[in-house]
Amino acid sequence: MEKTITLDNFVSIAISGHHNVNFDLLCKLYPKLKLNLRGNELKVSGEENLIKIFENRLKLLIIHFEKFEKLTEDDILQIVSLEDDSFYQLDRNKLNSDTILHGREGRVIKAITPNQKRIVESVAKHDMIFSVGPAGTGKTYTAVALAVRALKNKQIKRIILTRPAVEAGENLGFLPGDLRDKLDPYLQPLYDALWDMMPMQKLLSYLEDKTIEIAPLAFMRGRTLDNAYVILDEAQNATENQLKMFLTRMGKNAKFFITGDITQIDLPKNQNSGLILASKILKNIKGIDFIFLDKNDVVRHPLVTKIIDSYSAWEESIKKTL
Repeated sequence: MEKTITLDNFVSIAISGHHNVNFDLLCKLYPKLKLNLRGNELKVSGEENLIKIFENRLKLLIIHFEKFEKLTEDDILQIVSLEDDSFYQLDRNKLNSDTILHGREGRVIKAITPNQKRIVESVAKHDMIFSVGPAGTGKTYTAVALAVRALKNKQIKRIILTRPAVEAGENLGFLPGDLRDKLDPYLQPLYDALWDMMPMQKLLSYLEDKTIEIAPLAFMRGRTLDNAYVILDEAQNATENQLKMFLTRMGKNAKFFITGDITQIDLPKNQNSGLILASKILKNIKGIDFIFLDKNDVVRHPLVTKIIDSYSAWEESIKKTL
């Protein structure tokens, strides 16, 4: 009997391995089968019962790759030698119960602080989450990790990441390049987070076909965002009207995540932050959750916590003199 199995392009690359080492190992482990990998099509020839056994193990290899973003010779040997498939599934789930996902090259990405863990728990119960706190508390990083996990698990069809390009103001014309070249520097933190979480080739592919979209907040106007995980970063720099516009873009099967730091507002003095207003008037709506992070959630350099403390103390002293 002969069977052709069509693989995802990235899975095909992983099954092949560097210089075909993974595929050569599979051929050695299944000497009674004839395996032929061409592009994303894997042809398997041999006895029907052996092909079924191979298909079963191949599914586990694919699950492993999609979860850990890597597939080594050791992984293949371990999975192929398993006697009980259910043991593999249960064991992996147990070992990684506190992990959001495995990023590039198997890097473990997890919620570290209590409030970060609250964010992860809240996603299962709420469709809109406001995550507010100072710099370095992992607000954006955690949100992006949850979005990538949802995409991997096929819970959504796309990820949309957006920020207000406040710093650009009226001076965009002085920057070199086209519109994307002018705006990309303001969106770089979102690219940085994504690069940690998936192979470069896969990320570029997703950006090319708009599975992952990164755009300024103004580009959200008039859209309905369905089947998506949508993150608004630096929401403190969205005006009241802009944030209202963004929140009302929410479509079916969508998760909205709004992050911001109300101590770093870059809006002109005559404009109010939409994040501050939203935290006052939306806090009692069922389905919306507000999570406030503080200096105890800072996961950057220890000096960041001391800097936040010093600025807070200075601001309090200024208030007392007024």
